[in-house]
Amino acid sequence: MSRLPRVAFAMDREAHAAAFAPALMRRLRAVAEVLFDEPLADLHSDQARSVLGTTEILLTGWGVPPIDSALLDSAPDLRAIVHAAGTVRTFLDPEVFDHGIRVSSCASANATPVAEFALACTVFGLKRAGRFAAQLRESKAVRDVRRMPPIGTYRVTVGVVGASRVGREMLRLLRSLDAEILLSDPFISDADAAELGATLVSLPDLCRLSDVVSIHAPLTPQTAGMIGAAELALMRDGTVLVNTARGALVDTEALTAEVVSGRLDAYLDVVHPEPLPPESPLYRLPNVTLTPHIAGALGNEIARLGELAVAETARFAANGTFEHEVRPADFAIIA
Repeated sequence: MSRLPRVAFAMDREAHAAAFAPALMRRLRAVAEVLFDEPLADLHSDQARSVLGTTEILLTGWGVPPIDSALLDSAPDLRAIVHAAGTVRTFLDPEVFDHGIRVSSCASANATPVAEFALACTVFGLKRAGRFAAQLRESKAVRDVRRMPPIGTYRVTVGVVGASRVGREMLRLLRSLDAEILLSDPFISDADAAELGATLVSLPDLCRLSDVVSIHAPLTPQTAGMIGAAELALMRDGTVLVNTARGALVDTEALTAEVVSGRLDAYLDVVHPEPLPPESPLYRLPNVTLTPHIAGALGNEIARLGELAVAETARFAANGTFEHEVRPADFAIIA
């Protein structure tokens, strides 16, 4: 573009404030004309229609209203959507691509804290931190390892389910451990897996061979419940299941039976349903650690999303390209 592209925001106020601090807004204004400083929460209001009428790049984030082809009638100049968050599947109708709209997602920036969290869960799980913490609360005494599953991270096998953005970042971080890394993903080759530092195996073999199974697959009709009773039964006693992806990837009833028995450990940042019913035993088991969906960007981590969104906006303004483009062919299989 020979002039600065016109941009607007569509997200909730909290997300906007966290992602686009004043210093970053100054950087954005150096590469784009900001039509309206406040984010648009209702894309059908008179004010929104006025702003969208001349918007060329729409910066979206958490709380963005649905965007479909009907809405595009209010945005005749729109050329691109840059999502300052993770998945675009929750708000973007794929028919938007039919209008020639280019889409970029900052999911790669959100992948960093999720993978860091998954790695932490892996290490804590293998050290049996949850079990030891529960034991200490009960005994108020020194540790007792006699009834613990195998302890430690040395020469273990970690299985990563899904070579998604988060999965690939997890594979990179796992290189810090003295561990064998397995990967299960139907969309990549043995050579692809080797380049990522992993050995490609089937999902059943991954479940059977791993000391930790860390889930990083997208939720689709094909992957829902992919870790079910059969897969859990293949896991060895003491296997740690880590889920920072989507709760519905795991059969909660089947997992509950396994962890109640004490056979498996679980670190779950996501569950299904979310939240679990108050009577769920998962809240009180020493071998289960539940966190309330905190693996993704929170607090100061959200600034990383805004910075990438501004970088993508600058790149598109300069040469019409994105480094993190969401393509129509990938829409159905991305997280």
